[in-house]
Amino acid sequence: MRAARLVLLAAVAAATAGVAPAARAQHAPNTRYDAWFRKYAKRYFGIGFDWKLFKAQAMAESGLSPTARSWVGARGLMQLMPSTYHDIASHRPDMGAIDDPQWNIAAGIMHDRDMWMLWRDSIPDDDRWRFMFGGYNAGEGTIFRAQGVARASRLDERTWPSIESVAPTVPRWRYKETLGYVRTIEQNRKKLAPLEAPTDTIRH
Repeated sequence: MRAARLVLLAAVAAATAGVAPAARAQHAPNTRYDAWFRKYAKRYFGIGFDWKLFKAQAMAESGLSPTARSWVGARGLMQLMPSTYHDIASHRPDMGAIDDPQWNIAAGIMHDRDMWMLWRDSIPDDDRWRFMFGGYNAGEGTIFRAQGVARASRLDERTWPSIESVAPTVPRWRYKETLGYVRTIEQNRKKLAPLEAPTDTIRH
C-alpha cells in the first residue's frame, strides 16, 4: 500500500511540475475546509494519500461552495445527491445534515473510496484515481461499460486513455462531461501543488 501511494504521489508531482510558483500563489483557492479534506482522506485512504485530489474534486464540483446546488438536486461541496448521502449516512449515525460542509466532504470521500476499491486489483495506481473520479461522475456501471468497449476494440481497458478513446461509442453516456470533469480535477490539482500551507483547524 505504501508503494502504491508513492506511485500516485509521483504521478501527481509529474503532472504539476510545470506550474510556476507565482501563478499558484496568485490563483490559490481558499483553505477554509482543508482540515476536513486532510482528515477524511487520511481516514478513508490512509496516511500519505494525496488529500489535495479531493479538494481539487470539490473545486470541480462546486467551486468550494457549501451552498451549491445543481439542476438535478446535487448539493454541497462534493455535489452529492440526497439519496446517495442518505445511503452513506445510514452506516454512520454520527453524520449530520448533507449541507454541513464537514459531513458533505466526509461522505464525498467515502463515496470516492467505494469507487477506488472497485478497481483496486485491476488498474495501476497512477491511473486509478481517474477511474475513481470517472465513476463518481458517471457511475461505475458506465465506466465498466467503457472498459468492455475498450476490451472489444483490443485496447487496454486498464488505462484511462483507452477509455477516452472509446468514450464516444459508449451508449447512454454523456462522455464529454465525464472526461472534462476528470481533466478539470487534474488541472485543479496542479493549481494546488505544492505550496499551500497545511491547515489543521476548521474556521467557520
